[in-house]
Amino acid sequence: MVRLGVDTGGTFTDFVWLDENGRLQVHKQLSTPWDPSEAILAGISSLSIADDAEVVHGSTVATNALLERRGARTALITTAGFGDVLAIGRQNRTGLYALLPQKPEPLVPPEWRYELSERVTALGQVQAPLLQSEIEALVDRLAVDNIESVAVCLLFSFLWPDHEQQIRRAIDGHSGLPISVSLSSEILPEFREFERSSTTVINAYVSPLMGRYLTRLDTQIGRRRLAVMQSNGGIISASGAASQAARTVLSGPAGGVVGARYVAGVAGFDDLITFDMGGTSTDVALCPGHLPATTRGEIAGMPLRLPIIDIHTVGAGGGSLAYVDLEGALHVGPQSAGADPGPACYGRSDGQWRLEVHGQQIPYRVTTTDANLILGRLDETNFLGGTMTLDQSAAERQLRALARDLQIDSISKAAWQVIQVANATMERAIRRVSVERGFDPRLFTLVAFGGAGPLHACELAEQLQIPRVLVPVAPGVLSALGMLAAAPAKDYSRTIMRELETDLLLVDQFDEQFDLLVETATADMAREGHAADTLTFERALDMRYVGQSHELTVAYGSQEQAALFHAEHGRRFGYQRPDARVEVVNLRLKVTAAVRRLPVDAALATVDDGLPQPTGEKTVWFNGQPNRAGLYERQQLRAGQTVTGPAIVFQFDTTTVLPPGWRASVDRFGNLIVERAD
Repeated sequence: MVRLGVDTGGTFTDFVWLDENGRLQVHKQLSTPWDPSEAILAGISSLSIADDAEVVHGSTVATNALLERRGARTALITTAGFGDVLAIGRQNRTGLYALLPQKPEPLVPPEWRYELSERVTALGQVQAPLLQSEIEALVDRLAVDNIESVAVCLLFSFLWPDHEQQIRRAIDGHSGLPISVSLSSEILPEFREFERSSTTVINAYVSPLMGRYLTRLDTQIGRRRLAVMQSNGGIISASGAASQAARTVLSGPAGGVVGARYVAGVAGFDDLITFDMGGTSTDVALCPGHLPATTRGEIAGMPLRLPIIDIHTVGAGGGSLAYVDLEGALHVGPQSAGADPGPACYGRSDGQWRLEVHGQQIPYRVTTTDANLILGRLDETNFLGGTMTLDQSAAERQLRALARDLQIDSISKAAWQVIQVANATMERAIRRVSVERGFDPRLFTLVAFGGAGPLHACELAEQLQIPRVLVPVAPGVLSALGMLAAAPAKDYSRTIMRELETDLLLVDQFDEQFDLLVETATADMAREGHAADTLTFERALDMRYVGQSHELTVAYGSQEQAALFHAEHGRRFGYQRPDARVEVVNLRLKVTAAVRRLPVDAALATVDDGLPQPTGEKTVWFNGQPNRAGLYERQQLRAGQTVTGPAIVFQFDTTTVLPPGWRASVDRFGNLIVERAD
């Protein structure tokens, strides 16, 4: 069966598929931001994808709805006294020195926060029952306010979910009231009221949009089976993604990390820093032998406490806009030219283009891509395999305006400064996930992908002393490839809040609780077509010292659980307290179904240790000055061959830049292994 991975990005929509012969094929299509499905359908049509194919989709619908605040009309139903939990939040201040700190406005306005007099204690006992009269009055108000979606988050519902379920039955049973309902006891059955409310509201806010989008797309792709990438690195059915859309807000970046780890693992590299530079942003993640998972995510300034791959994102991409502020400082990003109009060199009319930053009007359109073109790192006739011609004269016009603002007389020097500022932003991002967390980047391999990642990877590795860069065979579409490598997966959790050493039968109780989660997971996966004998389960505990306000997730080993926690605490924070009391906060279970391996581990047929011949030479800027660089076509390189910089390696989905002092060797899987030449 043909499997197609689709990643909708800001500039391009990427396609990777396995054809009938088991070979990987790639394609890029300009994105359609107004409706991502248009680009997907256009690509499927132009590629003549089989009618019985499986389509795995990395969606930005939920992400964009949150960033642009265009989700459903959402209400919050909660216990009396907790209606303002979204507005109160925590005392954390992201801008520590801001005189007038601004918190993001809650997704639910005050008039749509409804309180009920029911009450459940911290032991899961009903203190005040849920009154039927209150429910009926509430349902009538939802209809009057034209509410589209409801987040139900009652106090301690993770211990007593009956009241939330009763509210859903009342809403579903009201004739003529098509309202989407999200229950906190299903979305996030864990303690911490603010985070649980925020996560449930996020799900309620985006689920109706996601549901309509996926329903429409599922209908338009015909008999093809549709699945969606989750933020945790696993895939889920379209119906599951529609009801729990909050699990998809980082699906595209997650696909990139999964793809990078898969390809690098086949090549023999386990400790990775993934570097995904796309059109709008750059995503980095540190993988110390495994996918980095966290439950402490954030989106648009709001906590999202669902399992996600731990990815750090900065606003630096190929479409990031450069400008000079009123003080004369050069900025690159986070504003982006997007897919339309895109970089100046894409040749679209400038029209009435204006960029406004803090009230300052920027009349020119200069992006990182334009700067790379001016510096010779991109070629106007060799972009996307020659299927798209870049407009160098348009980029030059825009760079002249930027150069005037910088008060320099060379557009090449202006372009060089743009690249340096963009590189500095991305370097800080890599330091954030490595050095600041106690990891030495010199012990890792940088996996560069995305349409622009290989353009900048060697310079970043130079600054961070990373010894090696791996450029996959298809780096520009690796996120889409990751969607084919990802396995169907679901995550479950449950708050238990028990001290570890106080009860000799505690381990047995953990096993009983895990068995209940396994039973639920097995039934859910069966509904998505996965047999029980294809499933694997990973058990973990959120643990902490008694009195701490944060937890560490530790693999569940039944025996010596406290010792495992002490060791992990020492690794993460530099100290441990073996004599201190330890408590278990949450149980976590991840279920994964078997998936067919991709054929990227097949060795290349042709091996050649001779020197490859360049197709030409051109002037390219390195180290702030022009150099003559050799030009190579990647598809002509063979396993065992080596290219020495300065050089540019062209291919359909990206361009790899080799500065002086760097060399790239082709391994037997077709990857470029780039290392210092000295």
